[in-house]
Amino acid sequence: MESNESSYVSSPELQHKRSSPELKSPASDSLEKPTYIRFLVSNTAAGSVIGKGGSIITDLQSRTGARIQLSRSQEFFPGTNDRIIMLSGCIDDILKAVELVLSKLMHEISVEDGNEVNPRSKVRLIVPNSFCGGIIGKGGSTIKSFIKESQAGIKISPQDNHFYGLNDRLVTVTGTLDEQMRAIDLILSKLSEDPHYPQFVNVPYSYAGVYFSGFHGVPCTYVLPSVATAAYNTINYGPTGGRARYPNVEKEDTINSTTMGIADDRIGLIVGRGGRNITEISQASGARIKISDRGDFIPGTSDRKVTITGSQRAIQAAESMIRQKIAAREN
Repeated sequence: MESNESSYVSSPELQHKRSSPELKSPASDSLEKPTYIRFLVSNTAAGSVIGKGGSIITDLQSRTGARIQLSRSQEFFPGTNDRIIMLSGCIDDILKAVELVLSKLMHEISVEDGNEVNPRSKVRLIVPNSFCGGIIGKGGSTIKSFIKESQAGIKISPQDNHFYGLNDRLVTVTGTLDEQMRAIDLILSKLSEDPHYPQFVNVPYSYAGVYFSGFHGVPCTYVLPSVATAAYNTINYGPTGGRARYPNVEKEDTINSTTMGIADDRIGLIVGRGGRNITEISQASGARIKISDRGDFIPGTSDRKVTITGSQRAIQAAESMIRQKIAAREN
């Protein structure tokens, strides 16, 4: 994915040392509104964020008030070998947590390499494609102003056409920690100005319907659970330490799994062209959907196995939409 990043904008040639990040958060009336930010972290570095028994992630949440979630080991952002970390809460709490996490990651890298910390590094944010236009601005005016104000390099990758159904892009921020924090503050504040963006904090981010255009056009599925469910968290700790109950996590959100039998000649109706249908079903229902390989049938039948994972409500919604897709063709 890194090689696909556009050179739409580049790092400024002149660097101006500043004594503090000089973060510019939005007006106070929006500071308490819940929002979120996601970025990538290498699988090896993820352990330094979690800590033994979740000790570090617990401490970070206690110190900042932000909620921190991390994808499981080997569950990567499509096209990378990096895990996904999501921080949610009010903007100020998120920024505190981001700075602590990035500081820790930079320290760990320097310890492993046995070198001094590189003053300039990069962090890759994950931003829904539909919100990238707001960061770019008309004629690139917004992103250019962000670069000038933060002194960080900011690049937005083009949408990766190798993955059908992938609606997220990577925004790479390069610079010192202070420069990165100024840029992240500007980007997060801009995203949160859109009333639709903060609403996504409780919406599942699932890559269950993302397909890679593999050999001879045969799709290979990347399956990631929802970032908004307990299944996505390696550890689910609250700001006060210890395992927490969050207001939006109800009993009905307990992760379940069910398998449907669908005739082999009807699977195409569920998948859709380029994986469009299965992506829509997964995103609309919040469920994770996996279809067995060709020839892998339910014993004694010619039906393929369609495994649906998620809350009971998500599973029921996905089942209903799958049946509707099939019924629409038969009628």
